[in-house]
Amino acid sequence: MDSQDIRHRGGDDRDAATTAMAETDRKQADDNNKGQRDQKRAMAKRGLKSLTVAVAAPVLVMLFETYFLGGGGYGSRARSSSWIPPPWVLHATRLASRGLMGLAAWLVWVDGGFHKKPNALYLYLAQFTLCLLWGPVTFLVGSGVAGLVVWLGQSAALFGCYKAFNEISPVAGNLVKPCLACAAFVTAVNVKLAIA
Repeated sequence: MDSQDIRHRGGDDRDAATTAMAETDRKQADDNNKGQRDQKRAMAKRGLKSLTVAVAAPVLVMLFETYFLGGGGYGSRARSSSWIPPPWVLHATRLASRGLMGLAAWLVWVDGGFHKKPNALYLYLAQFTLCLLWGPVTFLVGSGVAGLVVWLGQSAALFGCYKAFNEISPVAGNLVKPCLACAAFVTAVNVKLAIA
């Protein structure tokens, strides 16, 4: 009877040791999972910050350009034509286009596309710079023809962005399509301003 009692106690000690090891393993797994969750949250916060900068920076720069560098209105040329839309419509479409392009560029950047295809970055910067130049050239200088030339260059760079972005990320390429429609709209306004 004593030997059975000893065997039974030995089994209890083994079960307790196994349970303690399982509990230790579970705690380590929980700690690892918590560390991974914290790491994922930190990455998500960084991603959200970079997304905010990628979308807000072009929009804010466009607002600054519109308000301070010309592009606030059409001047006397708008009175001669009933077809030209109000300035706020033109600026709202340009701002929306800048936000979409920022989002598309961010998607390409997240996929590492600017490292794989540096031409995509150069095209993005070219179309953004030409878009910024359009307002001052068209409204401050007052040359509708020069504005049309700048905008056609911007449209060509935008089409290049569409092709490059679409190869890297089809979602980013689809986001550029409304920007192309906006570019066609501004081109039509530009042609009307050049004729007026």
